[in-house]
Amino acid sequence: MAGMAEAKKPGSRVDVATHREVAAMLGRFEHRYTAGRRRLVDVLGGAGRPLSLPEVLAADEQLSQSSAYRNLDVLERSGVIRRLATGGEYAYFELSEPLLGHHHHLICVDCGSVTDVELDDHVERAVDDALHEVAAKARFQPLRHSLDLHGHCAACA
Repeated sequence: MAGMAEAKKPGSRVDVATHREVAAMLGRFEHRYTAGRRRLVDVLGGAGRPLSLPEVLAADEQLSQSSAYRNLDVLERSGVIRRLATGGEYAYFELSEPLLGHHHHLICVDCGSVTDVELDDHVERAVDDALHEVAAKARFQPLRHSLDLHGHCAACA
């Protein structure tokens, strides 16, 4: 039965270990892992894709807009979540790479939808190698990369 406590909720990418890591990340910045922040992490982890603030609020009616804004800011500054600027009406939010894993995005320039995509390991290595080569030539120390492809989703095309 102990293993069941570690299980994720159906459809969620957030488990007990993830919540522990979030608490530790917040603790490094002397922030508490409050119930409101936990709810945001659960919503973002359960979505399976980045969400706009209206989508976050619609996913959990107990979240108020004012506290969600403040808590998203704290979570972003602590490295728990990542804000995606899509160029559209809203920013989108998702759990950060240390929690969610490395991936990229397809961003629709018309409706603003954001879809997570993972590249094949071979392609990801080729992208990493090419970026490190460019960085080395520029005497630049890379930390990570992100790749967002902007275009038209199937619904808008």
